Amino acid sequence: MQRACRIFGLARATADDLKAREAVPPEQRPAPGKRGPAGAATDEGLVVHVRRVPAESPFTGEGYRKAWARLRPQGIRAASGRVRRPMRGHHLRAPRRGGHARGPKAHDGTITAEEPDALWGTDRTTTVTTGEGAVHVFVAVDHRTCECVGLHAAKRGDRFEALGPLRQGVRGHFGGFGAGVARGLTTRHDHGSNYLGDDFRREPALLGMASAPGFVREPQGDGRAERFIRTPKGQLLWVRTFAPVAELVEALGEFERTYDERWQIGRHGHRPPSQVRRDRNGGVPTAA
Repeated sequence: MQRACRIFGLARATADDLKAREAVPPEQRPAPGKRGPAGAATDEGLVVHVRRVPAESPFTGEGYRKAWARLRPQGIRAASGRVRRPMRGHHLRAPRRGGHARGPKAHDGTITAEEPDALWGTDRTTTVTTGEGAVHVFVAVDHRTCECVGLHAAKRGDRFEALGPLRQGVRGHFGGFGAGVARGLTTRHDHGSNYLGDDFRREPALLGMASAPGFVREPQGDGRAERFIRTPKGQLLWVRTFAPVAELVEALGEFERTYDERWQIGRHGHRPPSQVRRDRNGGVPTAA
């Protein structure tokens, strides 16, 4: 036995365990289960809790990490791997498309700000309404807290409409709208014509904002706003239909409030964006 274990690189205990297991007929072997101490719920009970999470969440397509994070405040403190297993076995995971390997980055820059209201990213997407056709949707996102500070929809996608989410953010987070009120804030945007026009640059400059155009496919790019756009697309724009633009605007306002208060950010410990800001400010709410 010692010689065989040395040749095959096995421990004696492992060899004895395999030998004892083979001596039992397959139909009499116990079903494999969780090792170690019992957790907050059995595997069968955990399935019930995991099925309840998507039904109670206002969002769709959330993965096992957010399901695990939503169960913890309810007293179901299971490991993320235990939550992932029943979600995979019962086909509760969100479908995803596999990516491909990318080459090395050109540099090691970052787009994460140290404090809230220091860097906002803004970008544009489009959707279709049944009553008025194509509509442009403009967003503005805080690079520190990942808050949606502004959502604006309009038929036209020019430089004047592109200022809509920034105006909302300034009124909501700086307590007013006037010359120099947002001094110290930088806006990150791409090189679209609506973001490089004179009117788009003059009004933020009057408010005290600085402009910082990003670079395509680089860490200093407009990646924070582009990543945020995926969320309203998957949770609102692609799953609901809207007839007039006014109906879409109302839905975007409701989505913004729900997102800021309930959407979980993984890099912030699965805390909602508004909670990240409150924790950062010591519990002091944002200026109304």
